[in-house]
Amino acid sequence: MSETDMSMSQSIAESADMVDAAAEESEEDLVARALAIHERVIVMDTHVDINTANFTEGQNYLQDLNTQVNLPKMEAGGMDVAWLVVYTGQGPLTAEGYVAAEANAIDKFEAIRRLTTEIAPDQIELATTSDDVRRIVAAGKKVAMIGVENAYPLGEDLSKLQDYYDRGARYVSLSHNGHSQFSDSNTGERDDVWLHNGLSELGRQAVAEMNRLGIMIDISHPSSAANQQVLELSQAPVIASHSSARALDPDVSRNLTDEELLAVRDNGGVVQAVAFRGYVNSAKHRAYVEALNALQAAIAEELGYTLLEPAEVRALDAEQREMYTARLEEINAMAEPRLAEEVYSVAPPVDVSDFVDHIDHIVDLIGIDHVGISGDFDGGGGVTGWDDASETFNVTLEMVRRGYSEEDIAKIWGGNVLRVLDEVQRIAAEIQTQE
Repeated sequence: MSETDMSMSQSIAESADMVDAAAEESEEDLVARALAIHERVIVMDTHVDINTANFTEGQNYLQDLNTQVNLPKMEAGGMDVAWLVVYTGQGPLTAEGYVAAEANAIDKFEAIRRLTTEIAPDQIELATTSDDVRRIVAAGKKVAMIGVENAYPLGEDLSKLQDYYDRGARYVSLSHNGHSQFSDSNTGERDDVWLHNGLSELGRQAVAEMNRLGIMIDISHPSSAANQQVLELSQAPVIASHSSARALDPDVSRNLTDEELLAVRDNGGVVQAVAFRGYVNSAKHRAYVEALNALQAAIAEELGYTLLEPAEVRALDAEQREMYTARLEEINAMAEPRLAEEVYSVAPPVDVSDFVDHIDHIVDLIGIDHVGISGDFDGGGGVTGWDDASETFNVTLEMVRRGYSEEDIAKIWGGNVLRVLDEVQRIAAEIQTQE
């Protein structure tokens, strides 16, 4: 038996002992123990989308906005660190497309800067190293970190990676949904149409430059071929900032295969399981949505309303959309007392337990040192029980129920990502000394 296999066998045995011990606890004692663990460990979500309209003097994260993540919700749920994402959707690979994409990215970088230096500097601070994270948490403040989802805004100028690094970016993905100038996307699986058969030459150069700068490479959206090439080329460990396991939901091309998970383990990286309903259990989620839609349609018919498709809603003018939204709110209010009997009993929603199944799978396959957690909040993420930052403790509670130790939970909630960041920055320093 290899040393790795022995370590994993020992971990499994210890987990079994802890499950037995947890079974002897009262529910009150188990919750109290989970709360104490949650308060002691650094709790980190590695993928939180942002809308720059929420980073102004009058409307910002000091308020409990209708967002899944903001400072009041982070405080309520014990979330210490949020990686705020500079996301840009994939557009045309043209000079005009690159200019528009860069403007979008800089706007988001600037929004994060305003939050941490002008809007709420006493409540949240930007971190770029693991030491920063620990210092800021110890000072009683929340932590912002920056990830870039889609390198498309870089255009064809890799020197801009230095600017992104200087602005605080510590991970970058080479594509999103749609092939970029750097990398094929997982979305090529839909039609088997590929642009680069993995990485482009520019993408290969970007891997080297991110290694040199100390930026973690995020493999959550590129194609399997591109990810394999990144893992072969990178001198440093990588992350998947928000990825579920394809073994548990093979219908989602965004989920990572066991082969990819094993390659990340061998690379020394970390995979952040994502609490996105449609990626955690797409079949269960479809059944739930169908049952919910049926109930809403029945109520709309009773009221004489007509439900619209999303494209039809987008075509409405502002006044029409406001009226339609009010009708939806009326329908949802009437649906609320009927949900348990007509929806949940027939098609329960995807929940925290389903999500932690993905954590279990990744831990069992590649080990406790290579798994973490992300919500993809404000970008479509969330499951019942962890639908915003205020409910973050429920994930810790479910892990405690399953026998994870405090050391395990500390690694999963943030320790593994910080370890990878340290290693990426160490390797970057070595590369730079050789220049």
